[in-house]
Amino acid sequence: MIRKKWNPAVIISLALIFLTVESAFLIANLEKFPHGGYITLGIGGLLVALMYIMIKAKIIGRKYVEMVKLKNYETLIKQLSGDESIPKYSTHLVFMTGAERNDEIEEKIVHSIFQKQPKRADIYWFIHVNTVEEPYRADYEVTHFYEEDVIRIDFSLGFRVQPRISQMFRQVVEDMVLNKDIDITSRYQSLNQNKVVGDFRFVVIQKYLSYDNQLPLFQRVILNAYFSIKKLSLSEPKAYGLDSSNVLVEKFPLVFSQAKQVPLRRVIRNKQP
Repeated sequence: MIRKKWNPAVIISLALIFLTVESAFLIANLEKFPHGGYITLGIGGLLVALMYIMIKAKIIGRKYVEMVKLKNYETLIKQLSGDESIPKYSTHLVFMTGAERNDEIEEKIVHSIFQKQPKRADIYWFIHVNTVEEPYRADYEVTHFYEEDVIRIDFSLGFRVQPRISQMFRQVVEDMVLNKDIDITSRYQSLNQNKVVGDFRFVVIQKYLSYDNQLPLFQRVILNAYFSIKKLSLSEPKAYGLDSSNVLVEKFPLVFSQAKQVPLRRVIRNKQP
């Protein structure tokens, strides 16, 4: 490999020219500051601060989000789905998931299905939305688990495509029905005989910062600012384009670092005769 050697004098001369031109622009713009330039600088600084908070908070959050393997819950999902002692929550239960791997889900989703309120359904769906660089790309991939008791859909959408998940999900289901990949008829006997389509219900888990956290000051400031900004932004159902008539929003506390237990001491008083 042949490398060209530049004359140091040429490099220094070019650097001085660029520095002189940029310095001239800087000096010219500094004169405008007393006439409103500080407002522009303030707005720019605010935008930079907001971007930093959003990026930093997501980096911190990824360290503590626990993913679990779907295969570890195969038996439990089948047992829950067939447990008639639990009232059926929905025929089709749909969760939005941020798990990149299609064989994983967030631990908080497992908690929602089995512990917060047992959610018995005939078919469980998991939807993941991946934003790609191609501006108008709109693809999807379907993965079946557990004899079609669990189905995952991965959407790959360009950054110029509005994520209307309710509409897109309906299109995917219709396509799967035409290809005989799934039967969406209600599992209730009376409705099944009349070919009535089963109901669909979306569950969106909304995270919030738990009071049980014990975080360093910097992380606490960043996360508090992040969740304050999220309150002012679009809700997750609206951001995904979900129809609010069949969406359940569940609150889930994020515990990044468990606070130390307070050393409590039980006081036993003598009983009065």
